[in-house]
Amino acid sequence: MNAGKTGRRIAFVFLPSLPIERWRNRRRRMEGAVPDDVPVVLSAEGHHGPVVHDLNEAARSAGVRRGARVVDMRALCPALQAVPASPRGDAAALTRLMFWARRWGPHSATDGADGLVVDTTGTAHLFGGEAALLSDIEARFAGAGVTARLALAPTWGAAWGLARFGPARAVSHDPADLYPLPIAALRLSEETLLLLRRLGLRRVGDLAAIPRLPLMRRFGRAPAWDNPLTRLDQAMGRLAEPIGAPEPPLDFVAQARLAEPVMDPTAWLPGLVQDLAAQMARQDRGCRRLCLSVFRVDGRRRDVRVATAAPSREAGHLLRLFQGRLDGLDPGFGFDLIRLAAEATEPLATAQVGLDGNADTALHLSRLIDRLVSRFGADAVSRPLPFESHLPERSQTRADALRDDPPPAPRPDRPLRLFDPPEEVRVLYAVPEGPPALFVWRRQRIAVTRHAGPERIAPEWWRDSPGTRLRDYFRIEDATGRRLWLYREGLAGDGRGGMPRWFVHGVFA
Repeated sequence: MNAGKTGRRIAFVFLPSLPIERWRNRRRRMEGAVPDDVPVVLSAEGHHGPVVHDLNEAARSAGVRRGARVVDMRALCPALQAVPASPRGDAAALTRLMFWARRWGPHSATDGADGLVVDTTGTAHLFGGEAALLSDIEARFAGAGVTARLALAPTWGAAWGLARFGPARAVSHDPADLYPLPIAALRLSEETLLLLRRLGLRRVGDLAAIPRLPLMRRFGRAPAWDNPLTRLDQAMGRLAEPIGAPEPPLDFVAQARLAEPVMDPTAWLPGLVQDLAAQMARQDRGCRRLCLSVFRVDGRRRDVRVATAAPSREAGHLLRLFQGRLDGLDPGFGFDLIRLAAEATEPLATAQVGLDGNADTALHLSRLIDRLVSRFGADAVSRPLPFESHLPERSQTRADALRDDPPPAPRPDRPLRLFDPPEEVRVLYAVPEGPPALFVWRRQRIAVTRHAGPERIAPEWWRDSPGTRLRDYFRIEDATGRRLWLYREGLAGDGRGGMPRWFVHGVFA
């Protein structure tokens, strides 16, 4: 396997001072910034007392070393301030940064306590190239108050070494660029590095140049993560090293572990929905998407997803969304684990019903949409959304009914019901520059008693043909109180056709 031929691109983010920078950023927010000339270390428990876990630049300039005992470093630097470290908090912060880094690639993972690896294969063009991608990563981490050293290479191992020992923002297309770097660029333990230096192997190229057989005999029993040949092959792309990208943790999960495999998970679903709804109720949340996962005894997993038009945690409503959705599950030899997870949630406060005991009408509508989508599929149900056009028939478009875009706000001067296509009328008498005083529509003579307008709407020249005529809209009312929206298409003598035509375009409620 040759990493250069596979086209794989791996970005590595080395965070050399994450613990002390986390402490500094938190201190700045809560108590104010610490002067840069004050030496500060984060201390962790060691075998013989507290040791230096991380340190700022002032402490480093005073000769303080990472890993040394705090009492010894305080003798060297009497002004040294020691603050308890938080390795667990640092690990949690690194995990959050790992998920945040997926803006640059779909797969990411943590590497030790100070590194992130991101698979950026095929994504660099979205940022203007690989150099611009690394600049964007560095700028975003700097905006968060975190120093980052970066490298981009065909393999995880090459990117790791270049980020720590190569030039700033290194971009490599050949793993052999690792050869001039020190042997520590191969991710080996201190004991192995010391042994290799005693053998005269100072750089990666030195290791690659010597015969492999003596090294295989010397390190044959070493674990893979501390075997120089294994690490060299991984860095050069001769040995695969996939990125195990973890899934984001789910906030609301209910599951049932079964002592014996079952063929149908339906009987366990009501209890899981009740449990999940209770979890969301305790935190005032509602779900927009649910995923039911059934795990077969042969190791295979099947997922069934449902979505809601509005946040919900009513167990009965959520349970009905799965009706008919589990019939196509292949049980194989049975399911032994059933899990229900809320994949997308939103704030949902407890709602109070009205004094008449009725709930919100919009809530009933969203539940109806959910049941229709569950029964007929998302493609069969749509909803109107506003569209950029001043022509009435083009001012809306159809979209997925489960989207959370706000519905179009009705205009008081436009009817709620439009005819498609508009219905032409025969004018018997028209007021100059005004609406028809008498016209025939649907075999009825209609006399206009009141009117408002005109509202002139010109054709969209970038979309309509050159001969399209403008429209003058009028809101009219007849003797019975019925209100119509009609328009005159064209003007006499406009050079775009004969006499103007009249159409009814809508009816007001």
